[in-house]
Parts: sequence; structure tokens; C-alpha cells
Amino acid sequence: MRALHPFRPRLLDDLRAYDRARLMRDIGAGVTVGVVALPLAMAFAIASGLQPTAGLWTAIIAGFIIAAFGGTSVQIGGPAGAFIVIVYGIVERHGVGGLLVSTFCAGLLLFAMGWLRLGVLVRFVPVSVVIGFTNGIAVLIGLSQLRDALGLQVAKMPADFFGILHTVGGALSTVNPYSVALAGLCVLGLFVWPRLWATDSAFRQRLDALEGVSALRATSRLPAPVVALVTLSLLAWALQWPVDTIGSRFGSIPQGLPALVWPDVSWQTVRQLVTPTLTIALLGAIESLLCARVADQLHGGRKHDPNQELMAQGIANAVVPFIGGMPATGTIARTVTNIRGGATSGVAGMVHAATLAAIVLLAAPLARHVPLAVLAGILLFVAWNMGEWREFARLKHFSHHYRLMLLSTFAVTVIFDLTVAVELGLVLAVVLFVRRQSSLFRVTLHRADPQRIEAELYGSLFFGAVTKLDALIQAVEAADAGVQVRLDARHLMLLDTTGLDALSSLHDAIERRGGRLVIDHLHEQPLSLMRRTGFLSRLAGWSPLPPAA
Repeated sequence: MRALHPFRPRLLDDLRAYDRARLMRDIGAGVTVGVVALPLAMAFAIASGLQPTAGLWTAIIAGFIIAAFGGTSVQIGGPAGAFIVIVYGIVERHGVGGLLVSTFCAGLLLFAMGWLRLGVLVRFVPVSVVIGFTNGIAVLIGLSQLRDALGLQVAKMPADFFGILHTVGGALSTVNPYSVALAGLCVLGLFVWPRLWATDSAFRQRLDALEGVSALRATSRLPAPVVALVTLSLLAWALQWPVDTIGSRFGSIPQGLPALVWPDVSWQTVRQLVTPTLTIALLGAIESLLCARVADQLHGGRKHDPNQELMAQGIANAVVPFIGGMPATGTIARTVTNIRGGATSGVAGMVHAATLAAIVLLAAPLARHVPLAVLAGILLFVAWNMGEWREFARLKHFSHHYRLMLLSTFAVTVIFDLTVAVELGLVLAVVLFVRRQSSLFRVTLHRADPQRIEAELYGSLFFGAVTKLDALIQAVEAADAGVQVRLDARHLMLLDTTGLDALSSLHDAIERRGGRLVIDHLHEQPLSLMRRTGFLSRLAGWSPLPPAA
């Protein structure tokens, strides 16, 4: 039995030879990410059907835990756009209490996955399935923001695809042009801002040629979501535009610490929430480890520990329900911001959490003036960046199997349910893999006459390929009595018990004809299975593959 994975946060290694220079870099990166996380945390919570504080305190508590106990040096954890559709559906069906129970149980499951060293299994999810449900989630996020982006007079948005289309279509007569203007300006600003300050932009080059504009140049360091949030909120407030705000829908955001919440956990409740729990755990594991792999590529430091990362994610998700939070995972956008800010260790993630906490405790009342259309614009931009839309254009370059998995996962995610989509994608991946592997196995007859049959086996003889032996069995049954059969297994790389049973059927057919079966050049794996099951003793002769010279 494999040993359980030891609990050893990466932060313990990061703090070795830690100096003041690294601390200052981590503080700078952490503050930057904390400011970036502010609008996103509120937007994700509101889009999920929760209070803004649920997103804010999840980013604070879960972000601190993931940074302190995780298996990466620079990953930032918190609420993520991928959870919006799932959380909204759980809240609609089971209420906020059901969400808290699902999140808590998913946290326990994530910790157990890491403890049992199952982190590597997440990498077995095919990339086509990941792209399919990621693009599907992006579409649903974009659709869910149409109410606030268009200022529609809709009491509550449904969670399903056709319900959203029907509701939005029926409320188009209530479009608020001021909301449309704010959402449009937000998306435009998020697109233009980083390009405006790019080192090769004409604006930046002209600005660098001027003197006395250092203060203006310093604004280039401000994150685009924060600039959009502040400027457009001030615009709407100054012009008194009639749009929904956080205050008009949710009231003021409390400045104090969150109240403790005790989820109503009972066996009956847990049984009803098995599917949502598995969905949160699976998506959280995939998102966090994909994000960790991206961080490895960008940061260039020590590779992440997937099992430790899952344990940290588990602790975070088991804790946040007690402060009324929502599911948390690794977030690619904030992690990339952290890396580009110069982060060197988990201290940056802890500073990010402290920065958010300071903003909430000191400036929470100001958030009531934020228009919901601005947050919708931020999420529309997030959804666009989240989707890998170029993959649709590149489908013609890939196999039919790849196309089928990606498009079916995408369609089922959008039209039906994310859980069903992932299940369907994995089932399709297994079925298509078995089909492809079975097509690689073949039997080549070198000699087939009434007295003697010689054949060569290629590939893997497993449950999906056993029918390929039927032609050989038929040749034996058509041969004379006492037929001699010799199989060359030098290219037989793998044999499972179903394949062995097929060989046993071939042997029985030969014995019925009074003949003999010899198998030569057996690899270690087929030879081991035949020896353990006693099949070798039934053969007239056999030989192992000779060692390479």
C-alpha cells in the first residue's frame, strides 16, 4: 500500500534564505493582486446569487489558507468564474444552506484526494474535455450577466440555458440605456487599458518623450478592473444615472468581521447533495492544478506539489462555509498578476488576503455605489478571456475523436449541466480510447495451411481487441487434425485477463483438433500474467523475449 502524502506546505521551503528583498517583492505583488481581486470577488459572488460579502471573505480566508498551506509558491486562491454556474444552480435548487454543506463536503473530499496521492489523476482528464466545459462555462457566465449589463427588469434569472434565453428575450423591452453604456464602457476600458500602456504603444512612447508626467505614468501600474470600477462608479454617481447598484440591491457591505455560520449538516442533507459536492470537488481540483501548471511555466521555479495543493484547497473549502463563503480554487488571472508583480513565495498570497481584508474593513461602505452593470462588464470580459475560442477554429486540424469530445462536452455544458458534461466527456474519452487502442492490435498470418499455422501478434490484446483473434480461431477450426500453431509475441506489448481468456479459447480450439500451441518471444508483462494464471503450463512450448544485445 502506498504511503499517505505528508502534509508539508511549500511555504516552509520558500522561507528558507528569505530576505528583505524578497519580502518587499512579495508585499508589492500581494498588494497589487489584492486590489485586482476586490471587484472580481464581489462580481463572482453577485453572479452566483450570493451577497458580495460571500465573495470578499472567501477571497480573504481561502486566499490566505491556500497561500499558507498550498503546494505552489505563487498561486492565488479565491472565488473563480468557473464556479458561477455551479453555485447559482445549487443555490436555486438547495438554497444557501445547501451550498455551504456542499462546499464543506467538497473540501473534505479534496483534502482526502491529496492525502491519498490522487492529485496526479486530474492530469488524466483529456484536454478536449477541459476546453469543452471551460468554453461552455464562459458562455453561461456571459449569458447570466445580460440582466445587469442591459439593466433588464427581471426579478430572478433562471440557471438553465433555455430559461435564460426566454427570460432575457421576454424582458428586452425594459433595457436601460445607462446600464448598457456602463457595461460597454467597462468592457472597452478593460480591453484598451493594458494596450494603452504597453511599451510599444504610440501613447506610451509619446508619454515617455515628455517630462514632468511621472505621476501620470505611474497610473499604468493600476489594474484595469480597478480603474474601470472606480471611474465608472464615479461617473454614474456624479451624473445620477438611474442604474442598479450594490447598495440598491444588497444594501451596505458590513465593515466588521463576518458572522460565524453553522451549516446544517445531516446525513439526509449530504445524500441529497452528493452530485453538487462531487462537481465542486472535481472542478476545484481541475482548476487549481491547471492553474498550478500555468504558474510553473511562468514562474520557472520549483514545480508544484499537486497533492499538497489539493490538501490546501480542501482545508480552504472546508473552512469558508463557516463564514458564509463560497467555493474557492486557484485562479489563473490573479496568479498571473501575482507572478508578474514579482512574487517569490506564498507570502504574496497572504499579503493579498490582508490587503483585501483592510479594504473591506476600512472602505466597505463605498462599495454600495458600485453599479451592477460595471461588475457585469467585468464578468463579460472575464468570460471572454476564459474561453479558448480559437480551439473551435482549429478543430479541423484534429481527429474526429477530439472534435466529438470537445463539441459534445461544450454543448452539454451549455444546454444541460456541467456535471453531466464532464461525465459524458470522460465516458467518451474512455470509449474512444478503447476503440483507438483496439484498432492498433492486429494478427498477421505468415503461414496458414491445413497442417501448420504461423502468426504474429501486434499491440495490446485486451478486452477491446479480443475479437481480432476470431479469424485465427476460424483458421484453426478449418485446419486438419493435429494442426501446429506458433505465435510470435515479440510485438505483443500488453495482455489483460480478457485477452488471456481469448488465448485460452484459441488453445481449446487447437486441442479439440488434437494440435499444439507454441508462443515465442513473450514480453515480461504477458509472460508474468500467463505464469501467474497457470496458462504457460498448458502450452506445448513457449519462450521469453531474448534480452537486447
